[in-house]
Amino acid sequence: MIARMSDADGMSDPTTVRDGRATGPEADGGPRPTVRERRIAACRRAPRALARLGFLAPLAERLALLEAAGSVYDLDETSDVYGSGVVEALEKRVAGLLGTEAAAFFPTGTMAQQVALRCWAGRTGNPTVALHPLSHPEVHERNAFSRVGGLRPVRMTDEPRPPTAAEVRDFEEPFGALMLELPLRDAGFVLPSWEELTGVVDAAREREAVVHFDGARLWECTEHFGRPLEEIAGLADSVYVSFYKSLDAYGGAALAGPEDLIEEARAWRHRYGGNVFQQFPTALSALIGLDRELPRLPEYVRHARVVAAALREGLAAGGLPWFRVHPEVPHTHDFQVWLPYDADVVAEVAIEAAEETGAVLFAHHWGPKGPGLSFTEVYVRSAGLEWTAEDVRAAAVEFARRLLRV
Repeated sequence: MIARMSDADGMSDPTTVRDGRATGPEADGGPRPTVRERRIAACRRAPRALARLGFLAPLAERLALLEAAGSVYDLDETSDVYGSGVVEALEKRVAGLLGTEAAAFFPTGTMAQQVALRCWAGRTGNPTVALHPLSHPEVHERNAFSRVGGLRPVRMTDEPRPPTAAEVRDFEEPFGALMLELPLRDAGFVLPSWEELTGVVDAAREREAVVHFDGARLWECTEHFGRPLEEIAGLADSVYVSFYKSLDAYGGAALAGPEDLIEEARAWRHRYGGNVFQQFPTALSALIGLDRELPRLPEYVRHARVVAAALREGLAAGGLPWFRVHPEVPHTHDFQVWLPYDADVVAEVAIEAAEETGAVLFAHHWGPKGPGLSFTEVYVRSAGLEWTAEDVRAAAVEFARRLLRV
């Protein structure tokens, strides 16, 4: 039986399950490493990797992150208890960065957004939430809005891009809230232009709907919009941000907005089981991420554009007759690569190339995009800055030639 095993980076690898034990696709009587296990092992061993995913690092390396905790918070203070101390400091820091009256820490973004939107539903009297079908709650949260929150999601558009002002303005039924994911990950980390975004927000206001930003990766958007975080967040009535997706923290999220909304959200956080006794490791890692990673995100975005251009050149020079780098010019430091091969074929070539050359070009899982079509996500972080355009081109040529020999 073939099952889909969840991957920590939000994707999954095909794994054969026999007698309750997971084995690799080449199993012949005994357990073999899964594709995911081989991919992670290859990335850890390789001297060079375009992306080194912090959350997949050995535990000792992850714990070492807290060695910098004394630079972001007074460690002589008592620890947090149910959101006091360092958690409060993190909440104030986020509210200041986003220009909101208040912010509340949540253990997960899934919980933060359910709480935010059910609070808005109570205030507007309308439980209908307009969103994109590729948004995170629709794809990754098992219908939590409707099953847990009593909300009713409706889809603005089926196009793989953010909704337009006309689509919001002309939607055929009332909605109480418009949720916009910035960037829209599953469409390729895509963003609207600033003018398009303000137009969409204005259209929602014309309909007397509130606007909520799913800003899990909002930190990455300043370079594309050419605006500071405070101005971007200021367009919305409430904003959710993640601490691990861009900032390499251990986890956690924040909901930011008006003081009265956040106070109500804290009550619902308790009801949802999110008022955790102590969260200082996660809160400290988030503060470290805000100090270390947040200032570097514009540099990562600019270099992602260099990497994307070099990938296109290398894959073409390697002889691939068709491929796609999407978006052609990345909107953030994350983007997609599409190839006309089955996902398991490309994954095997990527792992073998990493094992044999010691250079990891594609560190992420390859998933199906359609029949005979696969895709992966490319992230550019600090490790990627070490790769010049020529480094990327050379690795892409090598990868393409290997793929053509399959």
